[in-house]
Amino acid sequence: MTDHPLATWHRLVRTHDPSGLNALLAEDAVFYSPVVHTPQRGKKLAFLYLSAAFGVFFNPTFRYVREIAGPSDAMLEFETEIDGIVVNGVDLIKWNAAGQIVEFKVMLRPLKAINLIHQRMAAMLQSSQ
Repeated sequence: MTDHPLATWHRLVRTHDPSGLNALLAEDAVFYSPVVHTPQRGKKLAFLYLSAAFGVFFNPTFRYVREIAGPSDAMLEFETEIDGIVVNGVDLIKWNAAGQIVEFKVMLRPLKAINLIHQRMAAMLQSSQ
């Protein structure tokens, strides 16, 4: 039996290892960024954005503070500190019957954090091209 998608996600976050994203993401996965207007459709783009997020968000201060889970989706609230700015956000994750993520949406607050994340993600995405 394979791990539940949330267990797999938490393991990837805990180990700061995005390599497992390929198996976790469905081919038709859609990533919704808090700083990019259009949805990023397809496994390749979702992988690119989530891999960049690993480098931006996951530092020793990152932690999930709340989890609400249903049979095929979950809301994970997180906190982290980047450059002295406290970032509070929510990951909304939806998976299919095969246990693969089909939708991943990130929402952030406050505005100062959104601006910082926009800069950091742009730099990470540019360096990965």
